[in-house]
Amino acid sequence: MAEVTHQTVGRRKTSVARVRLMPGSGKVIINDQAMDDYFGSETLRMIVKQPLEATKTVTKFDVYASVYGGGITGQAGAIRHGITRALLAHDADTRPTLKKAGYVTRDPRMKERKKYGQKGARKRFQFSKR
Repeated sequence: MAEVTHQTVGRRKTSVARVRLMPGSGKVIINDQAMDDYFGSETLRMIVKQPLEATKTVTKFDVYASVYGGGITGQAGAIRHGITRALLAHDADTRPTLKKAGYVTRDPRMKERKKYGQKGARKRFQFSKR
């Protein structure tokens, strides 16, 4: 019988992560690289592992993620969102734990577009009365 895998999509800012969660020993592979090689910062590695640590399933699953778009912080958040969705697909009883930690909700914050007649999204050109 084939192993049960859960495939989900996680998003954050402009990053999109396709995550596969399968039973294993706890390794995390991102874009065919080990997580330690892909993310240089310990903070980003911690962000990716947060849902697994909250549900105490760090050593139960292997995570394979394909992520593109945005910067590395947005990519880490997208992977975290994808792992959370995969854990919910595997076991719906983990929802209260993940929801309380704030991992279930997709973070809607995006970069605001530049408007015409202005220097940026909010900043205006200098005002002169004469």
